[in-house]
Amino acid sequence: MPELPEVETIRRQLAPAVEGRRIEDMEVLDQRWSAPALGVEAADAVRGRRIDKLDRRGKYLVWELSGDVHLVMHLRMTGNLLYTDDARFVRVRIRLDDGGSVVFADQRRFGTGVVLLGGDARDDYFASRLGVEPLSADFTADHIRELARGRRAPAKAFLLNQERIAGVGNIYADEALFIARIHPLRPIGTLRGKQFDALRAAVVEVLEAGIDARGATIDDFRHTDGASGAFQDRFLVHLRAGEPCVRCGTTIKKIRAAGRGTYLCPRCQRAPRAA
Repeated sequence: MPELPEVETIRRQLAPAVEGRRIEDMEVLDQRWSAPALGVEAADAVRGRRIDKLDRRGKYLVWELSGDVHLVMHLRMTGNLLYTDDARFVRVRIRLDDGGSVVFADQRRFGTGVVLLGGDARDDYFASRLGVEPLSADFTADHIRELARGRRAPAKAFLLNQERIAGVGNIYADEALFIARIHPLRPIGTLRGKQFDALRAAVVEVLEAGIDARGATIDDFRHTDGASGAFQDRFLVHLRAGEPCVRCGTTIKKIRAAGRGTYLCPRCQRAPRAA
């Protein structure tokens, strides 16, 4: 699933091509994409509007349009936004006034889009779904400590909870916990002192590294021109079960945490004591 670095990569690549352009038309080929709204309703709401800015919130891509209209997209598991008119599994096609086209391609059809009218509607939409942006000034060790206070959720589940921290998914949670030397099953509320500083720094480090590598392509994620990301070549633990730890040489292990396949070094990330 595209996570914050992958969506930010798409935003940075697509913004120069679409910002300032006008949407000639949006064709919704799969009604599931905009449900419960009809595709024609979504298309009518954005047709003719200028694209003022392409923004991101967590894993969501936000098209800020003229007239205070906001087209919000979520790629989910297999969605891609491609700057082309020729692609497979196209669910939505946006035609621009300069002749260019952007398509939402999605083999498994989990991706979604919604049109929100007004800044308040946009802000309310995200407030009910997303927590702090981890690359913002608000993401501090003290903020994490406050969110974690009294909670028994495993550290991995805590990082994956979008209502607390927006944009971190399975890949980057594994990498951050390894860097911070925190076991994925460690109850988040039992962290102490500098562990919160280490976790905050590790989350920022891996997200910035992911953006620098233009995302990770394991299965479906592609750049807007169809190219692959490169962060998978820099994984420290994720998908490296059976390989030696880059830090201590211990064999990387795969476990189940927060319902997801999770990778760790059993020596660098000591298991929590049984209650």
